[in-house]
Amino acid sequence: MSDANTKIEETIKSNDVVLYMKGTKSMPQCGFSSKVAGVLNYMGVDFADVNVLADEEIRTGIKEFSDWPTIPQLYVKGEFVGGCDIITEMTLSGELDTLLVENEVAFDKDAADKIREANA
Repeated sequence: MSDANTKIEETIKSNDVVLYMKGTKSMPQCGFSSKVAGVLNYMGVDFADVNVLADEEIRTGIKEFSDWPTIPQLYVKGEFVGGCDIITEMTLSGELDTLLVENEVAFDKDAADKIREANA
């Protein structure tokens, strides 16, 4: 599994935002991955997507790497943020905005506000 850990470390270090997901950001393969990718896409966040369905070693390895049992998994500046429920809560509370600002990750604040308005 060390090969998977190396790949994961290289990916999260070389990209400001990474989403380990089922499918891709343009074609998610599960509802939870679709929800998180949809939020990031709508907010205009530039993120790398890693399709865990394409690599069983990464699919298993990412769960061990983060000590988190489910996919999707979001990383910002090398740090694990959470899965679908956590990202949803952070988006609705504004915490995701704060995290992105603190890490100097560009996003569309108006789009983030629209998500919150639509879910109020």
